[in-house]
Amino acid sequence: MLFQFNAHSALLLPFVVPGTVLAGHLLGRAARRGALADALLALLLLLNLLPVAQWMLGYAGWYDSHDGFSTVMFYVPWQLWLGWGPVFYLYFRSLTNQEFSLRGHWVHLLPALVYAGGCVAAALYDLGWSRSLHHEALRYHFGTKGEAANVLDFLRGPANWLGYASMLAYGLATLRLFRRYRRYLDDNFSDTARLRFRGLRELLVAALLGLLLWLGFEAVNWVAGPLNYGDSWYAYLANGVLIYYLSVVGLQANYAAVVPLHFVPDARPAPGETLGDLAVETDATPVALATAAAGAAAETGGPPAAEAPAPAATALGLAPELHPWRARLLSLMAEERPWLEPELTLAELALRLRTNTSLVSHVINTGCGQNFNDFVNRYRVAEAERKLQDPRLGHYSLVGIALESGFNSKSTFNRVFKKLTGRTPSEVTRPKS
Repeated sequence: MLFQFNAHSALLLPFVVPGTVLAGHLLGRAARRGALADALLALLLLLNLLPVAQWMLGYAGWYDSHDGFSTVMFYVPWQLWLGWGPVFYLYFRSLTNQEFSLRGHWVHLLPALVYAGGCVAAALYDLGWSRSLHHEALRYHFGTKGEAANVLDFLRGPANWLGYASMLAYGLATLRLFRRYRRYLDDNFSDTARLRFRGLRELLVAALLGLLLWLGFEAVNWVAGPLNYGDSWYAYLANGVLIYYLSVVGLQANYAAVVPLHFVPDARPAPGETLGDLAVETDATPVALATAAAGAAAETGGPPAAEAPAPAATALGLAPELHPWRARLLSLMAEERPWLEPELTLAELALRLRTNTSLVSHVINTGCGQNFNDFVNRYRVAEAERKLQDPRLGHYSLVGIALESGFNSKSTFNRVFKKLTGRTPSEVTRPKS
């Protein structure tokens, strides 16, 4: 029988089939669009699918059928733990940089490729060389398993332990990249909520915690003696749940990553960019640093703009030749109010100033004492506070205030407002219209 339905095999089937269909869809989309992130997400899904499929097919009778189905079970690299950590790391790199390619990075996949190649070589030797060419019977498991497959059994243990170590190492390395990526977002984007990929970070943490539980399971198996297949089944059921989790957060991340991202954590900064990392230190909050727009007018010589605040942070750390750029920046923010555009980026601001992002980033960091995200959101929060205290706008909802102040969601508005003022928007006393 091709598939025997029972409690164990049937409960794993709903994880394997949808996951396989989604992986195939992602591979097809990657081929059509040349999207590396789609291909790596598909590979990550397959790496999670394979061990669950092994247990599902085992309970469906494939090991006990003593025919070609049993033979398949001995030559497929079901547990490629050596690939999970590197693929997740490369997937994160491809999500956060649309120009990322595997050129120069494929070496991360080499251990997994070697192990998978060993499985292929074992199949070619046993099924091709020994049985087909020399008509030798397979010696093990009722004539369904050959000599090379038997050798693979001795290698699976060490390969799995190396895979666990690889998952831990690459998982921690990717978590460090997440922290650096967050700084990159704050330096380049004014709306970062959907680009933070929090779901993927939580998934990675969950996978690492699952790895620790799995290591505990392996320790019990080694100390207390071999556990039966029924005990192991629950671990694969949990891995099946991880397939759904990965599918949901992965698809969300892939669609969010259509925004141009160029996060390169190992790139050497240009000489002018190094200074941009040195922000002015101050104990005041960003909103406390804001003054009336008359301050900007005094610096730029332009007319006052009542609605736009200007930073009061000292610009002593800024090179004298860059002070005019700081004045131009503050004048632009006061007069054109680009911060009302929810998805304003550092690149767009630099384009309006007709200069490069490195210079603008350095002027904001050193001349205003903030990163780009806080610099822009400070204007938005000041505008929201003004609107909240305007009796003519007393009938506006908080969502309406947020949207008209440059935010594109209430959740982001609440989070940023609390961060920069220490209060929630609802705590601001609103006059009646």
